Amino acid sequence: MAEKFVMTQKNLDDLKKELDYLVKVKRFEIIERIAEARSHGDLSENAEYDAAREEQRSNEGKIAELEYKIKNADVREEVSDNSYVHLNSVVTVYDDDMEEEAVYTITSVTEVDVMAGKISIDSPVGAALMRKHVGDKVTVSCPDGTSYTLKIIKIA
Repeated sequence: MAEKFVMTQKNLDDLKKELDYLVKVKRFEIIERIAEARSHGDLSENAEYDAAREEQRSNEGKIAELEYKIKNADVREEVSDNSYVHLNSVVTVYDDDMEEEAVYTITSVTEVDVMAGKISIDSPVGAALMRKHVGDKVTVSCPDGTSYTLKIIKIA
């Protein structure tokens, strides 16, 4: 069974838009760069050609990845109820051990940006927070076998 990617309709539309750009615009830009580099002669010592081919491999890999995610999308309805944590909730938590607050936006795996506080519903923290309420304490299990507790302070 194929892996499912939980996302909202907006997430799916964004992936389709990105795929469309990579297929209809970027793919042809790269092909033009490869043709230009080929016209310079000897390909064995042509760094411009090698770079364009590498970019082509990368672009084709990204296209395949997006096609797979779109094909296996599990589209969920956007929820506006802030009484519990769900996809796209902005959650403020307090970590007793670290004595600090943190704010996380719970996203699909297609939107993760840890530096911006966007974590996946499949991450240890995201999974622990799902369907919980303000005031709840959740235990986050780490891959190394340890765990820690977070208290939900606010859900927006």
